[in-house]
Amino acid sequence: MSSIVKPDYKIRCGHCQQLLRPIWTMQTIRCPCCNHINRIPKTSLGLDGSPPITTGAGNSQCWKIESLYNKLRDKLSGANTYYSYAPSGGRLLEGAPSGSLRPSDSGPRKRAVLCGVTYRKKKYKLKGTINDVKNMKQLLMVSFGFLEQNIHVLTEEESDERKIPTKKNIQDALQWLVRGIRSGDSLVFYFSGHGLRLPEHSQGDELDGFDETICPVDFTKVGMISDDEINSKIVRPLVKGVTLHALIDSCHSGTVLDLPNVYDCKEGKWVDNKPLSGANKGTQGGLAISLSACADSEIAADTSVLTGKAMSGAMTYSFVHAVAKNPGLSYGELLRSMQEVIDQANKSNCLNSKLLSRVCSAKLLQEPVLSSTEIFDINLKRFEL
Repeated sequence: MSSIVKPDYKIRCGHCQQLLRPIWTMQTIRCPCCNHINRIPKTSLGLDGSPPITTGAGNSQCWKIESLYNKLRDKLSGANTYYSYAPSGGRLLEGAPSGSLRPSDSGPRKRAVLCGVTYRKKKYKLKGTINDVKNMKQLLMVSFGFLEQNIHVLTEEESDERKIPTKKNIQDALQWLVRGIRSGDSLVFYFSGHGLRLPEHSQGDELDGFDETICPVDFTKVGMISDDEINSKIVRPLVKGVTLHALIDSCHSGTVLDLPNVYDCKEGKWVDNKPLSGANKGTQGGLAISLSACADSEIAADTSVLTGKAMSGAMTYSFVHAVAKNPGLSYGELLRSMQEVIDQANKSNCLNSKLLSRVCSAKLLQEPVLSSTEIFDINLKRFEL
């Protein structure tokens, strides 16, 4: 059964009262602001087909509405504000979402690849990446209407070996992400894990002389995935009308997509990041935007300081918190909100962390980095996926 999401269907979190947009075929929903698990009540439908706003912990009108829901689904399956999914005859990935998305008439198509690597049983293991992926998936579904079957998750928790974040599986997932794209499509690539820098492979390709990379779970055996490869796989294929957002929570990730424009928050202007070699790092008319955890020379934190309990990447937590609390914010507001979360942590909890005191001189020293294939006014352009 395909899920149907109407953007104005909402419930309230039973803990923090944040408005949430549930998937009505699911039984529970996690609040991205406070992580409270809310039960989705089976409410009666109003005359306009909309469930009334209620609290996630509420018991109001918990009637059996399966037949009404099915009638509503059949009636509205072709409306422009609803998105449906249907598999195609062929597949790019075995065990992955099908390569063809069938949206409702003239409606946008959305798909995402979410990758979290913990590097289990290694000295350099991370503890927050699984939580990061779960929080990002929830945010995409609740706030932006992504369907679960159109989100390809790669973590070491997956039982299917083809969904383990190996180098090959990540490469295959990136190919699936851009397969069959067309104008109006919205794509998301999210990565939470280690990132490294290497001397540039092609001379004159990097302004700082280094390639930035992401580290699959098997990177010590088969190597990393470089910024050049990521650019060629998911940036260069973007045709006009297609938008890609990359969210990279790893060290040295500032220009990990090799996009030609980087925003300087201190100067309040875009900076040219085009390679001296003249290599084309742009798209075929589409738009690619990347939000990274830190500059190329910085490290990113995996910490419980921001959440108070569960481990999470500092960038991921601040991003989810900002977007969930302020729907419709601009890119400028997003950057400022994310930085405020980190600054607040530095003023309070960070100084109490012995680990962060050693690694980050008692502070989270990372600042989010925005890069893009196009220059735009970050205070006017709204963030949307």
